[in-house]
Amino acid sequence: MDTEWRDCLSSLDLVPRGEPRPLGGGDIAAVSWLDTDQGAVVIKRDDPERLSGEAEGLRTLRQASSRLVVPEVLGEGDGWLVMVALEGIGRTARDEAALGEGLRELHGATGAMHGWHRDNACGSTPQPNAPLEDGRAFQRERRLLPLTRACHDRGLIDTRLRSRLEEVAATLETWLPPMPASLVHGDLWSGNVLFTRQGPAIIDPAVYRHYPEVDLAMLTLFGSPGEAFFAAYRDGAAPSDWPRREALFQLYPLLNHLLLFGGAYRGGVERALRRVEAG
Repeated sequence: MDTEWRDCLSSLDLVPRGEPRPLGGGDIAAVSWLDTDQGAVVIKRDDPERLSGEAEGLRTLRQASSRLVVPEVLGEGDGWLVMVALEGIGRTARDEAALGEGLRELHGATGAMHGWHRDNACGSTPQPNAPLEDGRAFQRERRLLPLTRACHDRGLIDTRLRSRLEEVAATLETWLPPMPASLVHGDLWSGNVLFTRQGPAIIDPAVYRHYPEVDLAMLTLFGSPGEAFFAAYRDGAAPSDWPRREALFQLYPLLNHLLLFGGAYRGGVERALRRVEAG
Protein backbone atom coordinates (compact mmCIF):
# COMPACT_ATOMS: atom_id res chain seq x y z
CA MET A 1 0.00 0.00 0.00
CA ASP A 2 1.57 3.29 -1.11
CA THR A 3 2.05 6.40 1.01
CA GLU A 4 -0.90 8.20 -0.57
CA TRP A 5 -3.28 5.43 0.50
CA ARG A 6 -1.88 5.38 4.03
CA ASP A 7 -2.14 9.15 4.40
CA CYS A 8 -5.76 9.04 3.22
CA LEU A 9 -6.69 6.35 5.74
CA SER A 10 -4.70 7.90 8.57
CA SER A 11 -6.58 11.18 8.18
CA LEU A 12 -9.80 9.26 8.89
CA ASP A 13 -8.36 7.15 11.75
CA LEU A 14 -8.87 3.99 9.70
CA VAL A 15 -6.47 1.06 10.07
CA PRO A 16 -6.30 -1.14 6.95
CA ARG A 17 -6.80 -4.88 7.16
CA GLY A 18 -5.00 -6.09 4.07
CA GLU A 19 -4.53 -4.42 0.71
CA PRO A 20 -7.02 -2.46 -1.44
CA ARG A 21 -8.93 -4.63 -3.93
CA PRO A 22 -9.84 -3.05 -7.29
CA LEU A 23 -13.54 -3.03 -8.07
CA GLY A 24 -15.09 -3.39 -11.51
CA GLY A 25 -16.86 -0.55 -13.26
CA GLY A 26 -14.05 1.96 -12.80
CA ASP A 27 -14.03 3.19 -16.40
CA ILE A 28 -13.71 6.80 -15.24
CA ALA A 29 -12.21 6.62 -11.74
CA ALA A 30 -10.05 4.12 -9.86
CA VAL A 31 -12.29 2.38 -7.32
CA SER A 32 -11.14 -0.03 -4.61
CA TRP A 33 -12.60 -2.03 -1.73
CA LEU A 34 -10.63 -2.06 1.52
CA ASP A 35 -11.30 -3.83 4.80
CA THR A 36 -10.43 -1.70 7.84
CA ASP A 37 -10.66 -1.90 11.61
CA GLN A 38 -13.99 -0.03 11.37
CA GLY A 39 -15.50 -2.07 8.56
CA ALA A 40 -15.19 -2.17 4.80
CA VAL A 41 -14.83 1.05 2.83
CA VAL A 42 -14.78 2.00 -0.83
CA ILE A 43 -12.07 4.42 -1.92
CA LYS A 44 -12.39 6.32 -5.17
CA ARG A 45 -9.55 8.25 -6.79
CA ASP A 46 -10.39 10.76 -9.52
CA ASP A 47 -10.41 14.43 -10.46
CA PRO A 48 -10.93 16.41 -7.22
CA GLU A 49 -13.76 18.54 -8.60
CA ARG A 50 -15.69 15.51 -9.87
CA LEU A 51 -15.27 13.77 -6.52
CA SER A 52 -16.43 16.89 -4.67
CA GLY A 53 -19.61 16.93 -6.75
CA GLU A 54 -20.18 13.25 -6.11
CA ALA A 55 -19.68 13.63 -2.36
CA GLU A 56 -22.18 16.48 -2.24
CA GLY A 57 -24.62 14.40 -4.27
CA LEU A 58 -24.35 11.46 -1.88
CA ARG A 59 -24.99 13.68 1.12
CA THR A 60 -27.96 15.29 -0.61
CA LEU A 61 -29.53 11.93 -1.46
CA ARG A 62 -29.00 10.65 2.09
CA GLN A 63 -30.82 13.66 3.50
CA ALA A 64 -33.69 13.43 1.00
CA SER A 65 -34.47 9.73 1.17
CA SER A 66 -35.65 7.63 4.09
CA ARG A 67 -36.30 4.53 1.94
CA LEU A 68 -33.16 4.21 -0.17
CA VAL A 69 -29.72 3.28 1.11
CA VAL A 70 -27.03 5.78 0.10
CA PRO A 71 -23.34 5.28 1.00
CA GLU A 72 -22.17 7.46 3.86
CA VAL A 73 -19.24 9.70 2.95
CA LEU A 74 -16.48 9.24 5.52
CA GLY A 75 -14.05 11.74 4.07
CA GLU A 76 -12.70 13.40 0.96
CA GLY A 77 -9.47 15.05 0.00
CA ASP A 78 -7.32 16.06 -2.94
CA GLY A 79 -8.32 13.42 -5.45
CA TRP A 80 -9.85 10.81 -3.14
CA LEU A 81 -13.23 9.97 -1.64
CA VAL A 82 -13.89 7.36 1.07
CA MET A 83 -17.35 5.86 1.62
CA VAL A 84 -18.86 3.10 3.69
CA ALA A 85 -18.89 -0.02 1.49
CA LEU A 86 -22.18 -1.63 0.50
CA GLU A 87 -22.38 -5.30 -0.38
CA GLY A 88 -24.89 -6.34 -3.02
CA ILE A 89 -27.07 -9.46 -2.81
CA GLY A 90 -29.63 -11.03 -5.12
CA ARG A 91 -32.83 -9.07 -5.74
CA THR A 92 -36.48 -10.06 -5.45
CA ALA A 93 -39.74 -8.52 -6.61
CA ARG A 94 -40.11 -7.10 -3.10
CA ASP A 95 -36.71 -5.39 -3.46
CA GLU A 96 -37.75 -3.91 -6.81
CA ALA A 97 -40.97 -2.60 -5.28
CA ALA A 98 -38.95 -1.01 -2.48
CA LEU A 99 -36.72 0.64 -5.09
CA GLY A 100 -39.81 2.04 -6.82
CA GLU A 101 -41.23 3.39 -3.56
CA GLY A 102 -37.88 4.92 -2.61
CA LEU A 103 -37.40 6.59 -5.95
CA ARG A 104 -40.94 7.99 -5.86
CA GLU A 105 -40.16 9.51 -2.46
CA LEU A 106 -36.90 10.98 -3.76
CA HIS A 107 -38.62 12.52 -6.78
CA GLY A 108 -41.21 14.04 -4.47
CA ALA A 109 -38.52 16.46 -3.24
CA THR A 110 -39.25 19.23 -5.74
CA GLY A 111 -38.08 22.78 -6.27
CA ALA A 112 -38.96 25.75 -8.45
CA MET A 113 -35.82 25.71 -10.62
CA HIS A 114 -34.44 23.00 -12.89
CA GLY A 115 -30.72 22.50 -12.40
CA TRP A 116 -28.37 22.73 -9.43
CA HIS A 117 -26.36 25.37 -7.61
CA ARG A 118 -23.11 23.97 -9.05
CA ASP A 119 -21.95 22.07 -12.10
CA ASN A 120 -20.90 18.46 -11.68
CA ALA A 121 -20.12 15.58 -14.02
CA CYS A 122 -21.78 12.59 -15.64
CA GLY A 123 -18.92 10.15 -15.94
CA SER A 124 -16.03 12.36 -17.00
CA THR A 125 -18.25 14.71 -19.00
CA PRO A 126 -18.78 18.13 -17.40
CA GLN A 127 -22.47 18.57 -16.61
CA PRO A 128 -23.69 22.20 -16.71
CA ASN A 129 -26.46 22.81 -14.18
CA ALA A 130 -27.06 26.58 -14.17
CA PRO A 131 -30.73 26.77 -13.07
CA LEU A 132 -33.62 27.62 -15.39
CA GLU A 133 -37.26 27.94 -14.40
CA ASP A 134 -38.59 26.04 -17.44
CA GLY A 135 -37.57 22.39 -17.62
CA ARG A 136 -37.96 22.31 -21.39
CA ALA A 137 -35.41 25.12 -21.72
CA PHE A 138 -33.11 23.33 -19.24
CA GLN A 139 -33.25 20.09 -21.22
CA ARG A 140 -32.51 21.99 -24.41
CA GLU A 141 -29.80 24.43 -23.20
CA ARG A 142 -28.03 22.35 -20.54
CA ARG A 143 -28.38 18.83 -21.89
CA LEU A 144 -29.25 18.22 -25.55
CA LEU A 145 -27.56 21.12 -27.33
CA PRO A 146 -24.17 21.05 -25.54
CA LEU A 147 -23.68 17.33 -26.17
CA THR A 148 -25.04 17.54 -29.71
CA ARG A 149 -22.45 20.22 -30.49
CA ALA A 150 -19.66 18.28 -28.77
CA CYS A 151 -20.44 15.08 -30.69
CA HIS A 152 -20.65 16.98 -33.97
CA ASP A 153 -17.37 18.77 -33.32
CA ARG A 154 -15.63 15.42 -32.80
CA GLY A 155 -17.10 13.96 -35.99
CA LEU A 156 -19.29 11.48 -34.11
CA ILE A 157 -22.53 12.69 -35.74
CA ASP A 158 -23.04 14.27 -39.16
CA THR A 159 -24.71 17.60 -39.91
CA ARG A 160 -28.06 16.01 -40.73
CA LEU A 161 -28.26 14.15 -37.43
CA ARG A 162 -27.18 17.30 -35.59
CA SER A 163 -30.00 19.25 -37.28
CA ARG A 164 -32.60 16.65 -36.28
CA LEU A 165 -31.43 16.74 -32.66
CA GLU A 166 -31.56 20.52 -32.65
CA GLU A 167 -35.08 20.44 -34.09
CA VAL A 168 -36.27 18.11 -31.32
CA ALA A 169 -34.64 20.39 -28.74
CA ALA A 170 -36.29 23.46 -30.26
CA THR A 171 -39.81 22.01 -30.21
CA LEU A 172 -40.03 20.53 -26.69
CA GLU A 173 -42.58 23.16 -25.66
CA THR A 174 -45.01 21.83 -28.28
CA TRP A 175 -45.58 18.53 -26.47
CA LEU A 176 -43.72 18.24 -23.14
CA PRO A 177 -45.71 19.84 -20.31
CA PRO A 178 -43.99 21.95 -17.65
CA MET A 179 -43.37 20.21 -14.31
CA PRO A 180 -41.89 21.04 -10.92
CA ALA A 181 -38.21 20.13 -10.73
CA SER A 182 -37.65 16.82 -8.92
CA LEU A 183 -34.43 15.88 -7.19
CA VAL A 184 -32.88 13.24 -9.46
CA HIS A 185 -29.93 10.89 -9.07
CA GLY A 186 -28.83 11.92 -12.55
CA ASP A 187 -26.94 8.78 -13.63
CA LEU A 188 -29.20 5.97 -12.50
CA TRP A 189 -28.27 3.13 -14.83
CA SER A 190 -28.59 -0.42 -13.49
CA GLY A 191 -24.94 -0.55 -12.41
CA ASN A 192 -25.58 2.30 -9.98
CA VAL A 193 -28.32 0.35 -8.18
CA LEU A 194 -27.43 -2.21 -5.53
CA PHE A 195 -29.74 -4.51 -3.61
CA THR A 196 -28.34 -4.91 -0.11
CA ARG A 197 -29.47 -6.49 3.15
CA GLN A 198 -30.42 -2.99 4.30
CA GLY A 199 -32.57 -2.38 1.22
CA PRO A 200 -32.14 -0.99 -2.30
CA ALA A 201 -29.16 1.34 -2.61
CA ILE A 202 -28.10 3.97 -5.15
CA ILE A 203 -24.49 4.99 -5.77
CA ASP A 204 -22.37 7.28 -8.00
CA PRO A 205 -24.85 10.16 -8.39
CA ALA A 206 -24.72 13.23 -10.63
CA VAL A 207 -27.54 15.06 -8.86
CA TYR A 208 -29.64 18.01 -9.99
CA ARG A 209 -33.36 18.88 -10.23
CA HIS A 210 -35.30 18.09 -13.38
CA TYR A 211 -38.05 15.88 -14.78
CA PRO A 212 -38.23 12.60 -12.82
CA GLU A 213 -38.16 10.66 -16.10
CA VAL A 214 -34.41 11.39 -16.15
CA ASP A 215 -33.93 8.51 -13.71
CA LEU A 216 -36.64 6.25 -15.10
CA ALA A 217 -35.34 6.51 -18.66
CA MET A 218 -31.79 5.79 -17.52
CA LEU A 219 -32.95 2.70 -15.64
CA THR A 220 -34.59 1.30 -18.77
CA LEU A 221 -31.71 2.20 -21.10
CA PHE A 222 -29.23 -0.47 -19.99
CA GLY A 223 -31.52 -3.18 -18.67
CA SER A 224 -34.90 -2.62 -17.10
CA PRO A 225 -36.46 -2.97 -13.66
CA GLY A 226 -39.38 -5.36 -13.37
CA GLU A 227 -43.09 -4.70 -13.21
CA ALA A 228 -42.97 -4.59 -9.41
CA PHE A 229 -40.76 -1.50 -9.64
CA PHE A 230 -43.09 0.37 -11.98
CA ALA A 231 -46.21 -0.65 -10.07
CA ALA A 232 -44.72 0.73 -6.85
CA TYR A 233 -43.29 3.87 -8.45
CA ARG A 234 -46.31 4.86 -10.50
CA ASP A 235 -49.05 3.60 -8.21
CA GLY A 236 -51.15 3.00 -11.32
CA ALA A 237 -50.57 6.46 -12.82
CA ALA A 238 -48.26 6.06 -15.83
CA PRO A 239 -48.23 9.08 -18.21
CA SER A 240 -49.84 8.29 -21.56
CA ASP A 241 -46.81 9.63 -23.46
CA TRP A 242 -44.23 7.64 -21.44
CA PRO A 243 -42.64 6.00 -24.55
CA ARG A 244 -41.90 9.40 -26.04
CA ARG A 245 -40.64 10.82 -22.74
CA GLU A 246 -38.49 7.72 -22.21
CA ALA A 247 -36.84 8.21 -25.60
CA LEU A 248 -36.33 11.93 -25.04
CA PHE A 249 -34.60 11.49 -21.70
CA GLN A 250 -32.46 8.67 -23.10
CA LEU A 251 -30.96 11.00 -25.69
CA TYR A 252 -28.70 12.78 -23.19
CA PRO A 253 -27.08 9.63 -21.73
CA LEU A 254 -26.77 8.11 -25.21
CA LEU A 255 -25.06 11.24 -26.53
CA ASN A 256 -22.81 11.17 -23.48
CA HIS A 257 -21.87 7.54 -24.13
CA LEU A 258 -21.23 8.40 -27.77
CA LEU A 259 -18.94 11.21 -26.66
CA LEU A 260 -17.11 9.06 -24.11
CA PHE A 261 -16.91 5.69 -25.83
CA GLY A 262 -17.32 6.29 -29.55
CA GLY A 263 -19.43 5.37 -32.54
CA ALA A 264 -20.99 2.16 -31.18
CA TYR A 265 -23.62 4.36 -29.51
CA ARG A 266 -24.60 6.34 -32.61
CA GLY A 267 -27.25 3.78 -33.55
CA GLY A 268 -28.82 4.13 -30.11
CA VAL A 269 -28.97 7.91 -30.52
CA GLU A 270 -30.66 7.51 -33.91
CA ARG A 271 -33.23 5.00 -32.60
CA ALA A 272 -34.17 7.16 -29.61
CA LEU A 273 -34.41 10.21 -31.85
CA ARG A 274 -36.79 8.44 -34.24
CA ARG A 275 -39.03 7.51 -31.32
CA VAL A 276 -39.22 11.13 -30.17
CA GLU A 277 -39.88 12.38 -33.69
CA ALA A 278 -42.65 9.80 -34.21
CA GLY A 279 -44.50 11.09 -31.17
